[in-house]
Formats: sequence, structure tokens, C-alpha cells
Amino acid sequence: MTILSQLRTSTFQLAMLYMVVFATSVFILLAFIYWRTAGFMMEQTDQTIEAEIVGLAEQYRSRGINGLMNVIQERGARDPDGESLYLFTTEDYLKLAGNLSKWPSEADDGSSWIDFTLDEEMGWEGEPRRARARLFEVQGGLQLLVGRDVSELSRLKGMIETAMNWGLGISLGLALVGGFFMSRSTTRRIEVVNQTAYRIMHGDLSQRVPTRGTNDDFDQLADNLNQMLDRIEYLMEGIRHVSDSIAHDLRTPLTRLRSQLENTLINVSDPEAQEQVGRAVAEADQLLGTFNALLRIARLETGGKTVDNQPVDLATLVTDAVELYEALAEEKEQALDLSAPDPVTIKGDRDLLFQVISNLIDNAIKYTDEGGRIRVGVKRDNGHAVVEVADSGGGVPDHEKDKIFERFYRVGKSRSQPGNGLGLSLVSAVVDMHEGRIDLRDADPEAERPGLCVAIRFPAEPEPADRLPNEEGSPARLEQQA
Repeated sequence: MTILSQLRTSTFQLAMLYMVVFATSVFILLAFIYWRTAGFMMEQTDQTIEAEIVGLAEQYRSRGINGLMNVIQERGARDPDGESLYLFTTEDYLKLAGNLSKWPSEADDGSSWIDFTLDEEMGWEGEPRRARARLFEVQGGLQLLVGRDVSELSRLKGMIETAMNWGLGISLGLALVGGFFMSRSTTRRIEVVNQTAYRIMHGDLSQRVPTRGTNDDFDQLADNLNQMLDRIEYLMEGIRHVSDSIAHDLRTPLTRLRSQLENTLINVSDPEAQEQVGRAVAEADQLLGTFNALLRIARLETGGKTVDNQPVDLATLVTDAVELYEALAEEKEQALDLSAPDPVTIKGDRDLLFQVISNLIDNAIKYTDEGGRIRVGVKRDNGHAVVEVADSGGGVPDHEKDKIFERFYRVGKSRSQPGNGLGLSLVSAVVDMHEGRIDLRDADPEAERPGLCVAIRFPAEPEPADRLPNEEGSPARLEQQA
């Protein structure tokens, strides 16, 4: 199984659904951790600033404006790295004390808490950093800013975000890889069941679904399927036994009855009696034909007849079948056209394939009016061999096209025609054995009598590389160059 087909399986899609649920859960969990961690660190910073403000307020109450300015200068001097930020200004924002030289422009929005950038414009030496501060007004219109350098906090938040992104990416990657291998394992076991079912459908009723001995749900399913197949095989053997009994008990008496009727026909001199006996012989022939057709279809569908896989040229086979039915078509003044310009080879049973083509041509002649036209052709199309038989008869209604391959099913007016309704059932069984496909369509949809076109597609053998069309369109062999 290719990777593309693996990605289209329901097990992989289910694994992807679980991956989405898992990734969403991981994302929500990481987002909650980030929110709580970043929020906690921000709360710690705000509490530190609040503690600084409480200390300054006590100094202001005990020592006044000058004492507050001295304390700010002392604290700024004890913190040369600028982790604690202070700025005490007049009402016009002229600096009185502190380790900042300019009032932040972010303070213009009127909020008591601000986040701003420390840069050269504010008297900061070194790389720009992020800071957080609280603003409030001191008695007399004086302005005070107390803040903290939060560059480490921002860096830590960035590291957490990076770790979250990597964690989410790794989780998604592991979920994707795990889902792929999990679905691959499941698909392999399902494919074993499909392959077994395919071989059983093609007549090998001895096939069984293998088990691993783990007694898991797949083993239980395989055991139930195998028990069901054992029962089906037992029933099919019973049907086959009944069919053999019918063949022995009824076909032989019918053959004897027909022989006796033929002898009677020879010995009877009365014309009326001869006619009646002749009709009885014809009825016996039809009964034997129906009986033999039923047995043959049953053998084909149950695997009693295996395909003799030999190279078969469909162009030659169709040509032989057309020659066989030319006389019958001439009796009804029908034109039987053949189009088989190039050899088209498939692997199959020549006798069965000839029976298929003969049945289709026979039906076309039977259900086409006198003076009609029948077209038979063979061609190669995208790696397939296509056999088409089209007629100018009354056609088949769309709602009945899926039913004409059923046993004894006959379309409306065709019931007045001779036959038993088993020809197309035999065609369907043989085509299935050769892994082919049957397509039905109107031969001429615009005509009053649209006719019917039966197209059968078989897997074709590769065209020989040394075969090229000559000037007349027939194959020609390239001579080996010395």
C-alpha cells in the first residue's frame, strides 16, 4: 500500500482526529500553564513595586519632600544596575530625583500602571529594556514614578513561549507519526481480510482469515468470519451435491426422453404427429439447454471452473465469432460490421471468452430488427482491452440495465423471443472470473430506437515494444539491426 493510499484510509483519518483532540488538549494545558506562570511573575513584580511605594510613602510622611528626594537618590545609588526605577518630577515633569531622566510617553494614557521601554532618551545606558512602573501624584502636583526592570521577566516569558511552541510541535509530530504507524498496522490487518474476501469472491472458498493468536478484537472478528465461511462452504457443498444429484437424476432421463422422441419422430409417418413430436423434441432441447446453462453458471460462480490463463488475442477471437454469425445476420438482412485493426492480448480462457462474445453477438442479432446494423469492435484503451458490441435494436431502459444480468430476467418485449434469459448471466460470470467490467449504454441516444452498446473491459497484456503500426495500420515487426 502506498503512502498516499495509506493517508486516505479511515484508520489514518481517525488517528488524525485523535491527534487534533490531543493537540488541542496539549495547547489548552500549555496555555493555562503559561497564563498562570506569567501572571504569577507579573503579580510578584507588581507586589515588589507596591512594597517600594509603601516604603517611600512612609518616608514622605516622616521626612517630607526633601526626605523623599534623599531616599530616592540613596536607593538609586545602591542599585547601579537599575533594577529598581525611580523618577520624581515637578508638575511640569522636570526631574527632581531618580535614576531616570525623562517621563515616559506611555504615561499619557492616564493609566496608573504602564509598561515602557528603557532607552537612551530616558537616560538609560546600554541595550534597551522593558520596564513596568506605577504612577501617582504627590501633594502639590509633584509626580512620582516607581518601577522595575522586567527585561528578565520578558526574556523568561519568551523562553516559556518558545518551549511551548516546541512542545506543541513535538507533540503534533509524535501524534502524527504514532497515528501513521497505528493506522498502518490496523490497515495491514484489514487488508488481509480484504484480500481473503477477494479470493473467496473469486471462487476459492477454502480461504480463511489468518489470526495472530493474540485474541484481540481483530482475532475475534477473524474467528467469527472463519466460522461464517465454514458454514457457507458447508452450505455450498450441499448445494453442489444437490446439483450433482440433479445432473445425475434429471439430465439423463431428459436425454433419454429426447432420444425416444427422435426415434418416434423417425418412425411416425403422420405429418401432424411429426409436427407435435418435433415440438416436443425442441422443448426437450430447450430444457436441456437451460439445465446445462444453470449448471455451468453455478460452476463458474462457485469456482468449479478455473480460468485457464493463456494469452488470448481478442481481435482474432472476435473475428472468428463474427464469421460464425455472419450467416445468421444475413438471414435477417442485417449488417454485421467488424472493427479489430490491431491485436489486443489478454490472459484468460479462450473457450469461455469465445462463449461471451458469441452470446453478445447472438443477443444483438436476436433483438435487432431486419435490416438493422450491428457493430463489433476491439480496441486498447489505457491499459485495458475493450470489446464492444452495439446494435440498432430497441435498447434497454435505464432502470432495467442493472437487472439484465440476473438469471431468467428478460426485458419486456424480449419475452416473446426464444431463449431462457441465462446468456447474459453466463457473460457476467465469465467476465468476473477474468477480473473484467461490463458497461452498458445506449448505442445511439438521439435515435428513436437507441439500441444497446455492451462494452467489456479486461486487463490487457502490455503491448510489445517492437510492434509499430505500418502504413496500412496493421502491426509490423521491426527488424533487428546488425
